[in-house]
Amino acid sequence: MYLPVPLSGYLCDRYGPSIPSVGSGLLFGAGYAIAAIVYKSGPPADAGGNGYPFALMILSFTFVGTATSAMYLSAVTTCAKNFGRGRYKGLALAAPIAAHGLSGMWQSQVGSRLLYEINEDGSHGPVDVFKYFVFLAITISVVGAIGGLALQIVDEDDMIEEAADELARSGLLDDSQLFHHSDHQHGYGTIHDGAESPQHRRRKGVVNEEKKTWLLNEETRLFLKDRTMWLFALGFFLVTGPGEAFINNLGTIIGTLYDKSVPKKVYASSPATHVSIVAIMSTVARLFTGTLSDMLAPSSVIHQHRRGPMSVVNSVTSLQSLARGKRYECSRLVFLLIFVGLLSIGEILLASGFIQNHADRFWMVSASIGAGYGAAFSLAPIIVSVVWGVENFGTNWGIVATVPAAGATIWGLVYSAVYQSAAGSHNPSDRDALCHGMKCYASTFWAMAVSVWVACLMWFWAWRCKHGWVQRGIAV
Repeated sequence: MYLPVPLSGYLCDRYGPSIPSVGSGLLFGAGYAIAAIVYKSGPPADAGGNGYPFALMILSFTFVGTATSAMYLSAVTTCAKNFGRGRYKGLALAAPIAAHGLSGMWQSQVGSRLLYEINEDGSHGPVDVFKYFVFLAITISVVGAIGGLALQIVDEDDMIEEAADELARSGLLDDSQLFHHSDHQHGYGTIHDGAESPQHRRRKGVVNEEKKTWLLNEETRLFLKDRTMWLFALGFFLVTGPGEAFINNLGTIIGTLYDKSVPKKVYASSPATHVSIVAIMSTVARLFTGTLSDMLAPSSVIHQHRRGPMSVVNSVTSLQSLARGKRYECSRLVFLLIFVGLLSIGEILLASGFIQNHADRFWMVSASIGAGYGAAFSLAPIIVSVVWGVENFGTNWGIVATVPAAGATIWGLVYSAVYQSAAGSHNPSDRDALCHGMKCYASTFWAMAVSVWVACLMWFWAWRCKHGWVQRGIAV
């Protein structure tokens, strides 16, 4: 799901969000249809059945993961480009991101309450997986088709024209032959009454496409050369990895909270309950931080890569400060640091032993990690759009958004290694033994908390360091 994100963002920037949306619908339909057929066929031959090979199921979910990234990027990129220069950019980006998190909740409810099997005694059975896959194939394919028609960038040519002119005047680039070509073609084929001939419109369209390609290539180059981008991306890696690892291993973590002699009925709640707590708190945090940051974030009129001399930036910033008067302002970085700090508190509560033998307190961990994780995924793309602009947002955010995959993999391996080592400490020959007690997780979550603190230092450095965002005059 994470690896195709840069490609999806690139397609959104170069060709518009409608193409990735339609492509996601087709991939979702194909992926879930294949999954339904493979599941219906039964166990494969190597498992004693006559079903299709398991490799087809892997292929189907490769399609699903690719489609997920394409649909996510098409929605977020559309909101970023259409609303990213307005006052409510945070809410505009938080809404589709929050919807992305909530989709699994309502779809799982449909599966468990409507698409279930009937037991022999007529009682409510488990989810009918075949019907559920068919439901997803049809529903999400339709959504992708609707997105192909509805997701459009408004006044994109004007946005590209303005951004290209600002970038050419920034002093960071040599004069581009593109603008000479554009000027040379200007007025070609016009009629004396001011109307444009078809030939001129075609040439103008070619020039606009050339200018768009030039702009997006230059912005990608500047984005990758920016030291603060790498600090920001590495911080995002250090935060989202622990969050993803906690969510992925939540069930085994709950199983460690009591000695193996304690029956499971003593446990205060099930992993499903805490997954719901994480999802709800994540969604609330995304909407809350997106909305509140819009209300309190400082104003900004220029992007970092379009800045002229620093004296001009300081003058503009001073004029903005006078114009804003006494309105209370709070940077989005402050919101991000606060909520990520809350995530680390949840990890400390777990690592310190406060939850051990008290599963009724585990909701504190789920709620704090869910809130911090959700806020990070809401505020990070907003900051990317503010610092590096919205014209190349899909590509820029796609690059940053790949790091959770690596983070989740690394921290998942760390957690598994510590868990397995502790589980085998009593009976080294039993590799399938379950682990119980703080030794199963404490060191991992102390390390995760430290990882989050290091990320906070990196973000603060990108924000306040020499040649950082504040010194550049970027009102994040």
